Amino acid sequence: MTTVAASTLRQRDADHIVHPYADQKAVAASGPLIIARGEGVYVYDTEGRRYLEGMAGLWSTSLGFSEPRLAEAAARQFAKLPYSQIFGDRSHEPGILLAERLTKIAPQGLNHVLFASSGSESIDAAAKLVWYYHNQIGKPAKKKLIARISGYHGVTVAGGSLTGQPHVHADFDLPIAGILHTDCPSYYQFGKGDESVAQFVERIAGNLEALILREGPETVGAFFAEPVMGAGGVIVPPAGYFARIQEILRKYDILFVVDEVITGFARTGEMFGSFTYDLKPDMMVVAKALSSSYLPISAVLLTDRIFDAVAQGAAKNGVFGHGLTYAAHPVCAAVALETLAIYRERDIVAHVKEMTPHLQEGLAALQNHPLIGEARGVGLIGAVELTRSKSTREGFDPKLGLGAFIQSRALAHGVILRVLRNAVAVCPPLVVTPAEIEELLNGLRRALDDGLKHAREKGWM
Repeated sequence: MTTVAASTLRQRDADHIVHPYADQKAVAASGPLIIARGEGVYVYDTEGRRYLEGMAGLWSTSLGFSEPRLAEAAARQFAKLPYSQIFGDRSHEPGILLAERLTKIAPQGLNHVLFASSGSESIDAAAKLVWYYHNQIGKPAKKKLIARISGYHGVTVAGGSLTGQPHVHADFDLPIAGILHTDCPSYYQFGKGDESVAQFVERIAGNLEALILREGPETVGAFFAEPVMGAGGVIVPPAGYFARIQEILRKYDILFVVDEVITGFARTGEMFGSFTYDLKPDMMVVAKALSSSYLPISAVLLTDRIFDAVAQGAAKNGVFGHGLTYAAHPVCAAVALETLAIYRERDIVAHVKEMTPHLQEGLAALQNHPLIGEARGVGLIGAVELTRSKSTREGFDPKLGLGAFIQSRALAHGVILRVLRNAVAVCPPLVVTPAEIEELLNGLRRALDDGLKHAREKGWM
């Protein structure tokens, strides 16, 4: 491929690309950061500058940016069978082997796999399956879906509705009817007065139960939740939270859909966040690190009772009327299989456990910084909360742009981070080393120092 000058690429970008999660005019004016190549935990721009990718792309490039085994697996499958579909009675070996492998490592009882290409697609599929399931078992009113404020479940129609973030809803006419939201489990942000963590958990669990009772338990079909709320600011659940939530779901016969798009495949220090927090999903959604994001693939894992309803509905209707052209795409499936093999052979779970103290203790030390009110995280994911006043826990108005300033300064210091309102998030590739974690933390510290100076100059604190 012919190399194009960076300035020319920026103009072509401005002319033609619609950037997700961006101010289109601002990107066009400043020009995007154009990444040219990657190696290990680093990426390089078109000017040759190196950055430590502290967000693993989008929470996803778990094995770094130059794993040859994944490229080789893709090349082998391209040469053998570049495409085949699994509609009707068709199938292929990579899809079969991947489905089998997923069910072997997943939480107990998730024995069936419905493939797609992205987390958003699989969340929508899970929503449809909730509705389909309740129709088959004779509970057609049990269709409402509950998610959480600040939660993130993608941007498709159902997924965007389940996402509890205003900018995902604004002017898209979302959320659609029948989708409800309950409390965000951030004790730091929403704990009241001298309320203990246990009291906070009991209060928000009580709010969920009250919501179910107001709506009518016979109308509520499922509860969607991430083990750790990623795009909501890396919100780690407080002790006892999921035990109480699951108790309520069981009490009212409400399905539990666990969104492991970010937390799946060792991110939390266990193969799935469901193991970290003792979750018992009826359905589990995976994507991102399933293939280290080298190729797009996702899946919904189902229990026997959900699958039995699918089979019953297919017999009644003559067909299960759901499917995607690229579901279990053989090349994507082959890369995902190789990714899972690498996780197993290199014991990535053990490596994450070994690296966890380096990241989490480093983040915890930043809690002493004048800008930081809370440091939080688990495994190799974490965040620090930008706080105007430690005593009142008041954050900065996002319109001030302090988060964006800190993110840009981190880039100047050679580190890619992501600011989510007042949270500065980190999520490095799982193959990161102690020295690379220190480099990541050092870049974050320097960016925070720059942000503190900027905030004081502006009179914001």
